[in-house]
Amino acid sequence: MKVRVLVTFLLKRYGLWILSLGVVIGFILLARSSRKDNMDWRFVQAFGIRLPMHYAIHGIDVSRHNDRIDWKRVGHMEAGGVRLQFVFVKATEGATLADKNFVENWREAKKTALRRGAYHFYHPTRDPVKQANNFIRTVELSEGDFAPVVDFEVTNGQSSKTIINGLRLWLETIEEHYHVRPIIYTNGNLYLRYIDGNFDQYPLWIADYSTKNIRDYDPDKLYLWQHSQTGWVQGIRGRVDFNVFVMDENKLKDICL
Repeated sequence: MKVRVLVTFLLKRYGLWILSLGVVIGFILLARSSRKDNMDWRFVQAFGIRLPMHYAIHGIDVSRHNDRIDWKRVGHMEAGGVRLQFVFVKATEGATLADKNFVENWREAKKTALRRGAYHFYHPTRDPVKQANNFIRTVELSEGDFAPVVDFEVTNGQSSKTIINGLRLWLETIEEHYHVRPIIYTNGNLYLRYIDGNFDQYPLWIADYSTKNIRDYDPDKLYLWQHSQTGWVQGIRGRVDFNVFVMDENKLKDICL
């Protein structure tokens, strides 16, 4: 009884405010729902995951962890109205390491209809110029290939200054050699801590597996979105990372040779 009286009192005194708050919350939920629906997520059985069908250009990234790849089968993979159109291949790591499958993957990917790109796994504890030269020694790019990618996903306990200065040296060394602005791959946390405000002139490739946050990134910088790590592709053993190109199709040339 006391609760009913209290509720009645609150409604009489704060009814308009409560109504207004309800309307605001309703608009927020509706906006979030619409934003999610606009992605048009659909489960495609052959790929084993939901895909954001709002985007037209879908692709994958691979490394030695995917073992030997049957590139002919990968190149012909199409399901649910989606045909893979690009692939990024791990090339190097640190100052001396090269992915053991890179040479074969890079050569065979070229024979398919997939647009290819190469990436370097960056270690903040290693000399950034030596890391850049490791990539340069290993990767020869051709017209139509994606710009080089720095894969930044570990900090190794280094200071912000060391990380930012090192990444800048890697990026500048790579750009000077290939005459194209490199792409930065990272996750949402590291983007906010180290990339945002420091490397805004570089194209961004974000790994974010939450469907609600992708629109929070600057649409003028975000080109690629890794939305899943658990897809399947014919010709590849095990799980595969899936990505989409989120810009207008005519902007693809901005991040390619």
